[in-house]
Amino acid sequence: MSRIGKRIIKIPEGVTVTLENNEVIVKGPKGELKQVMLKDITMKQENNEITLERKNEAAKALHGTMNSLISNMIVGVTKGYEKALEIIGVGYRFNVQGKKLVINAGYSHPVEMQIPEGISVEATSNTEITVKGIDKVLVGEFSANIRKVRKPEPYKGKGIRYKDEHIIRKEGKKAA
Repeated sequence: MSRIGKRIIKIPEGVTVTLENNEVIVKGPKGELKQVMLKDITMKQENNEITLERKNEAAKALHGTMNSLISNMIVGVTKGYEKALEIIGVGYRFNVQGKKLVINAGYSHPVEMQIPEGISVEATSNTEITVKGIDKVLVGEFSANIRKVRKPEPYKGKGIRYKDEHIIRKEGKKAA
């Protein structure tokens, strides 16, 4: 049996987890998330604990995945998720304008990105932003798309990186 799949999920105060029409709905203080139950996985809820069981060996790979998805949904509606990004380079900056994020990253034009529904972007300074939301997948995906605009390069370290990311630096050409 999967180690992660057989993990017992504890439901904190103020959070409700329901299963309707093969869809898990998690409601909490920060919002509501939905996830389709993966095939051949059953959910049992007793008191404030959730256990997942698989019907057959074919669902072995999905057992731990479903457990992690439900755990992430519970953390999302209670605490939420956030990723901090910083931009390094002369003239590089972030600018949040309503539901748009404008990135100046050394191109001939500023790059405009539409902020998806359910995510908020806060500008700590004009070189640092924080992406916040209750859906772990959405926060991670949008942060990765922002980073893709100008990936950090290894020679001078210029580009967009996560706040805690370490870039391995390379030595440039040496003079003869």
